[in-house]
Amino acid sequence: MRVHELYKSLLREFGKQNWWPAETRFEVIVGAVLTQNTAWTNVEKAINNLRKVDALKPEKLLKATNLKELIKPAGFYNQKAERLRLITEWFLKNERKAEKMDRMELRKELLAIKGIGKETADSIILYAFEKPIFVVDAYTRRFCRYYNLFEGKEYDDYRLFFEKNLPLDVEIFKEYHALIVAWGKKYRGLLKP
Repeated sequence: MRVHELYKSLLREFGKQNWWPAETRFEVIVGAVLTQNTAWTNVEKAINNLRKVDALKPEKLLKATNLKELIKPAGFYNQKAERLRLITEWFLKNERKAEKMDRMELRKELLAIKGIGKETADSIILYAFEKPIFVVDAYTRRFCRYYNLFEGKEYDDYRLFFEKNLPLDVEIFKEYHALIVAWGKKYRGLLKP
């Protein structure tokens, strides 16, 4: 199984990544929204701004009158402020229910929230709720092309490819996704898009 062998090879090269860099489930959700269309370094600045004013708690984030200013480093702050409010309201009402949901049922519910796409939903499912779903990003597609693993047309083609070729395991999925990101960052200048 080539997919699993590549995982082992990445693990040897980069070591355990221990992602997602967050202290709470809610912080993972905030990070997943803020990372849409921006670099993680910008997200860290926005998260630090939120942390400084204690707004990384759902109730406090909803009450933050300066939310747009706090998250400005992450870009698209008008859209992201709206998305953060919507997902925070959902989280406050549904956290316990979501813990018990099947991963695909939870995905359907998250995708129904305005501004939450597949990559964001899957990041929340995997890293916040610890359910086995493979997160696909631009690095994943590039990784698959580079190693001639798979050529899909849609996001879910790639997600299903990894899920069918690996054990449905939260820790493997977290680590593999993080390792692909590490690979992409190291080799992005050397690879064909």
